[in-house]
Amino acid sequence: MRVLLGNVLWNLVAQSDMMTKVILLGLLFLSIACWTIVFYKIILLKVKKQQLQDALIKLEKLESYDQVIVAAHTLYKTYPGHLLNAQCNQAQKVLQRVIKKEFFDYELQSLDQQRFIVLDDMMQIEESYISLLSVTAAVAPLIGLFGTVWGLTHSFISISEKQVADIVTIAPGIAEALLTTVAGLMVAIPASVSYYYIKGEINKVEFDLQKLSDSVHNSVRITLLEGKSGYEIPITAQQTQTTVAS
Repeated sequence: MRVLLGNVLWNLVAQSDMMTKVILLGLLFLSIACWTIVFYKIILLKVKKQQLQDALIKLEKLESYDQVIVAAHTLYKTYPGHLLNAQCNQAQKVLQRVIKKEFFDYELQSLDQQRFIVLDDMMQIEESYISLLSVTAAVAPLIGLFGTVWGLTHSFISISEKQVADIVTIAPGIAEALLTTVAGLMVAIPASVSYYYIKGEINKVEFDLQKLSDSVHNSVRITLLEGKSGYEIPITAQQTQTTVAS
């Protein structure tokens, strides 16, 4: 602790060669980038999880597809609203064909494919940038090890030139060489922990999105089946168009 709080560490950095300084600077940039991603993702995922929970609670109370349309409109500017409106826009086209007696069984499969495409796009966005955490966790120790090997080689060359092998001569060189290994581990360990934590939070968001999508899809499916069976569809194509457009 005394070494960390004193000037010894900074003296080692100042006395190190150019390669060691470049390695330490590179590790510093990686650390800053990783912590930026971590704080950004944690804050954003917290907001999205709350919005998803609110949307799920709201959809549990809905009884018909026309109410889902209204809910999608009220949630338009939220994270789950993007998924809801995408599904409603696809369902609108199918409902128009139902009213025109042009509905076929494969329309349900088409709706499934479309919603899964939207889900995949949303999850791809959520997983953006976190790969840097995984790469940093794997590469940072190797970069630190490279710096250590380089520093030891440089130290042994210096010892051979001075032809002195006492502890006073060897210790500073070894300490300088091991400095990059310590720096690499200090970058890699938080990056690895943060990656798995954020990955777990993204999986929770994906699960909630899937529940939300299934709820809407079931509502659309019931509406389509009622229309196919001859029952009155609770929302017309014109009402759907007006609600989504507004």
